[in-house]
Amino acid sequence: MWIASVACLLLVPLILVIPYVVYKATTAQASLANLISDKTFLFLNVLGVIPAHIVTLGIAYLVVTNGRNFPFFKSLGFSWPPSLKTFGFTGSGSWTNLKGVMICSLIGAALFGLGALITQLFPGEKTDLDLLIESSYAARVTTAFLAVVTAPLVEEVVYRGMLYPAVNRLLGALPSIAIVSLLFAAVHVVQYKNNLAVIGVITIVSITLTTVRAFTHKLLPSFVIHLVFNGIQAVIFLIAPFLTRFQEPTPHPSPAALLALVLNQIF
Repeated sequence: MWIASVACLLLVPLILVIPYVVYKATTAQASLANLISDKTFLFLNVLGVIPAHIVTLGIAYLVVTNGRNFPFFKSLGFSWPPSLKTFGFTGSGSWTNLKGVMICSLIGAALFGLGALITQLFPGEKTDLDLLIESSYAARVTTAFLAVVTAPLVEEVVYRGMLYPAVNRLLGALPSIAIVSLLFAAVHVVQYKNNLAVIGVITIVSITLTTVRAFTHKLLPSFVIHLVFNGIQAVIFLIAPFLTRFQEPTPHPSPAALLALVLNQIF
């Protein structure tokens, strides 16, 4: 499943990219230098991740349900624990579940704050994802959509929903947390290879998500944490160009700098 998910990310976007490259080749404009700076080419690379996620989720559905013979979300444990004793609360029901949402949201926000602090203390070069986001506002909006709508669900289904319990049955919790976290971080290395601090943040996030999955024995808490973490980034992606329009340009505004700018505008 992990190999299939990686293959989808590498191959499915080519469905959109290759026709455009062929078109550019017919106009003698398909050199590597031209494509790297081509806004449409970069946008298609981002847009192609959406069908890649859809195909990945479809494969996961067939595997988890064994050809539609078992319920998908129930089989993955996509729910809250029967009670929230693991979070320090007793009882059950909608109010207790709301407390679970609040706790997971706070964890997601705390992870983002920690990540912003790390990237502020150890700034690095622009990553490939930075260049994609900055290439056009359409790419920025698409990236925000991916971060909130498809990535948290697909990544949690594959890594914490399928890989973790499978490896856990063979090796136990601690080795499983380490292996799944490293696999998750490894997939993101390509995007962030120019910035070790960002790779470190992704690794911390992955360890946290997988540990929560192991601790609660359910997938929904990890999904909510992931959603909140990505959601904060998505909001900053979308509003950053408007906030920085009247500011002195910086070579690489870090998440912490953008977050500080947002707070200054609000308060």
